[in-house]
Amino acid sequence: MAKLNEHDKQSAGFWVTEEAPIHSDNPIPTATSEAPDILRCAYMELIVTDLAASREFYVDVLGLYVTTEDDEAIYLRSTEEFIHHNLVLRKGPVAAVAAFSYRVRTPQDLDKAVAFFEELGCEVRRNPNGFVKGIGDSVRVIDPLGFPYEFFYQTEHTERMSWRYDLHIPGELVRLDHFNQITPDVPRAVGYMQNLGFRVTEDIQDNEGTVYAAWMRRKPTVHDTAMTGGDGPRMHHVCFATHEKHNILAICDKLGSLRKSDSIERGPGRHGVSNAFYLYLRDPDGHRVEVYTQDYYTGDPDNPVVTWDVHDNQRRDWWGNPVVPSWYTDGSLVLDLDGNPQPIVARTDSSEMNVTIGADGFSYTREEDGDKGFKLGNTL
Repeated sequence: MAKLNEHDKQSAGFWVTEEAPIHSDNPIPTATSEAPDILRCAYMELIVTDLAASREFYVDVLGLYVTTEDDEAIYLRSTEEFIHHNLVLRKGPVAAVAAFSYRVRTPQDLDKAVAFFEELGCEVRRNPNGFVKGIGDSVRVIDPLGFPYEFFYQTEHTERMSWRYDLHIPGELVRLDHFNQITPDVPRAVGYMQNLGFRVTEDIQDNEGTVYAAWMRRKPTVHDTAMTGGDGPRMHHVCFATHEKHNILAICDKLGSLRKSDSIERGPGRHGVSNAFYLYLRDPDGHRVEVYTQDYYTGDPDNPVVTWDVHDNQRRDWWGNPVVPSWYTDGSLVLDLDGNPQPIVARTDSSEMNVTIGADGFSYTREEDGDKGFKLGNTL
């Protein structure tokens, strides 16, 4: 934050800059090979321990459409999607993430992905027939941060359900919006993702320059993925977008009617970061799912980067409501390419939860307010 003194502070309470002032003391080397041209986050492959329970949550409650299914896996897509799927639920012994998958612009970008990650010394595997149904030639890697990434171009097309109003539900999930990843060293992660072609849109820092989280995009929205500081590599959440706030409220009402309100972890509310209206749910295995709407366009080359003070509690919830501790501490395991859980590395930088919730269990809206005892924090 000290580096931002020369920049404008906005009336809403955050700073804007032309480029994110994030520096790593331990950067991942920059590859000389050209990075693949990534279009967007496309799907996530989740390992679930009870396929029937997961189907009930994602299909019966949230209304995702089934493209195909068998006894081992269910392939789901959102209303506006035309590619084969946005989510794969695969039965397995340990709940985890098998792949964060991105679509690339051309088939030749798969060759670039192989060269890029091999130069960085990563484990790389390519399958001309794809690793899952509906997806063709694909590259899977364990990236320098320990996450299982996939890149693909070829995919089977399915019916886009936007015109099937007879099938829509009040809480309709219209598209996959983003991933969120937990990693110990956020600046290191940001530099690597910038080398991969991502642009920073927002971040959270303190006066000492500690970076607690950063939001990065390829498509022209706030993010395709975010890097959140914590013990990792782990998955924080996968997010689906809705059209309007009322869709999120309808999901809450539906969960209440089904006596499944325990699935609601946090919200509904509005973020300061991203400006989006949000709801966080936990699926039967504890995987976190966000439902999200009303963020903003970021596609111009001089799109301003937004930086939030970690002591401004309106960054996570615009109304100043406290964040439940599980949101800061819990995350899903991620797998290596052989299906084994990746080891977890502890974060050594400051914890966002610890610096914004005092020892008395109370949080506060702004550091300069002085009175810090009016919002419940980790006593919830």
